[in-house]
Amino acid sequence: MEAAYTRIVAELRRRIEAGELRPGDRVPSARAITREWGVAIATATKAHAALRDEGLTVARPGVGTVVAGPAPRRDTDLGLERIVAAAIVIADRDGMAELSMRRIATDLGVATMSLYRHVPSRDELEVAMIDAALGELRVPPRYSGDWRADLERCGRAMWELFQRHPWLGVTMSLTRPQLSVNGMRLGEWVMGTLAPTRLGVTDRMLVQILLFSFIRGVAGALQPEAEAMRDTGLTGDEWMETQEATFHRFVERHPMPSYEELFLRTPDFDFDLNVLFEFGLARLLDGIGAWIERAA
Repeated sequence: MEAAYTRIVAELRRRIEAGELRPGDRVPSARAITREWGVAIATATKAHAALRDEGLTVARPGVGTVVAGPAPRRDTDLGLERIVAAAIVIADRDGMAELSMRRIATDLGVATMSLYRHVPSRDELEVAMIDAALGELRVPPRYSGDWRADLERCGRAMWELFQRHPWLGVTMSLTRPQLSVNGMRLGEWVMGTLAPTRLGVTDRMLVQILLFSFIRGVAGALQPEAEAMRDTGLTGDEWMETQEATFHRFVERHPMPSYEELFLRTPDFDFDLNVLFEFGLARLLDGIGAWIERAA
């Protein structure tokens, strides 16, 4: 017959593993065990000893026997900033598809419903995440007087930000932009640097949108590529190498001289998002510069 104390240990272990008892929570005292299971105090004490031996519980002076591990913060310690920071960590690591209120609550060690007092909806969480991420962007407090140098510096800072947060490119909307204080400040700064060109405010706004849409467009490939790497275990270059034979067979059936020259006779061609970004930013600013000169 199973010893009484082993049944008690098994049940308390189940509660701990199921999260019903979390790190820092008190486990039933010896007296509580005697009442719940109808056993002698010696049996309850033996169950406590077995749980400690397994490393599941520890004795905390002034508190009693608690579940081992760092005690979680109370729900009252929650705030929007803490929730958003946890959400960004998850999105950076696993992508937006893996982000949920339940996942955030689990990482924070709090009840899921407690999050909704601070973030009423998923949409509001995404806006708060966007605002927090854009708040990391540091643009010079003053303009240099050289609009191209300022926009180039700003564009590179934005690209670094999108790389740091791959979810940002696929989350921010161009046609239905999320209202973000830091996003508006960034747009204001970009339009301000163009003020010496004497472009009208409408044209400056369009340039700001064009710069953002270009960087966001390239950055839109970052999260899908990160997911593909997790799924296949291959980098983009490694995946391309696996497609080389397929490409050769394709061009044999469908002759395309430019692609043949590029891929078969130009060994130094290397498609890389950073290369694409630098090339595109330079050409974009070249075009804006020529347009400003004509307008002048």
